[in-house]
Amino acid sequence: MSASLAPQCNEVKERYDTCFLKWYSESDIFASPPAVTRLTRSEYLRGNGTTDECAPLFKEYQQCLNVALKERGIDKMLEEAREDHKENDATNLRR
Repeated sequence: MSASLAPQCNEVKERYDTCFLKWYSESDIFASPPAVTRLTRSEYLRGNGTTDECAPLFKEYQQCLNVALKERGIDKMLEEAREDHKENDATNLRR
């Protein structure tokens, strides 16, 4: 697995990567609670799922990374880029 942009976040990134890769490799189709709907990975990754056992690790990594981005001034550049491409993102997310 690759290292984080912020070395202080490597440990939590590795835990998240391990969790995600385990989930991703286990099955192409899985049940989402209450086991009524079956979703493919693709549907889940597009935000159509209801649970993610790796979400707490992702949030922890995201928080760590956000601190590092802010310290380097990269957070403002990301916000500007997101704002500049908001329409394209909305169009692509509808697909």
